[in-house]
This record gives sequence, structure tokens and C-alpha cells, in this order.
Amino acid sequence: MPLIRNKIVGYDDERLAFKFTMQNENNGETVECQISDAAMDELAGVKGTESIARQAQFLALRDAVEGIASDIFDEAPRVKGYTVRIFTKHIRK
Repeated sequence: MPLIRNKIVGYDDERLAFKFTMQNENNGETVECQISDAAMDELAGVKGTESIARQAQFLALRDAVEGIASDIFDEAPRVKGYTVRIFTKHIRK
């Protein structure tokens, strides 16, 4: 896993996604990440979580979310400024 835990940015009402950053342990660069509401609910096995509860939901799922983000980053082309975006298609059932 080349990405390690960094900072929580918070909920983005416009994108309906929770944003966070991770750090590339190979070069120290910060990688912007986000997970959609639908993906986070799919991972939690629930539907329709209120936006005010997203941070608590993220914290409960943080290890799993960050693992998925790191896996996506591993498969992504190496482009500076790349944002890791997690959608429901990335959640293994």
C-alpha cells in the first residue's frame, strides 16, 4: 500500500462526497481522495445516511476506505494532481 493516512477534509455538499487526503509514502506527495455518498453507504450496508453523519460514518469505515483508495491509486496512471475517486463500482460485495 503506497498511500498512508493523512488528513480529513470533510463533506462536500456539491459533489455528495466525503473528501480526505492520503500521502504517497514513496515520494511524500499529498493525494486528494474522495468517496461518494453511495459508495460509503454501500460499504456500510446502509442507505440514505444524512450528510451531517458522514464524518462519523467515514471514521467508522476509515481503514476500509483508505485501503480501497490505495488500491485505486496503485492501478491509476501516475499523473501529478490525480484525485482518487471511490464509487460504488469499487466496493466489493
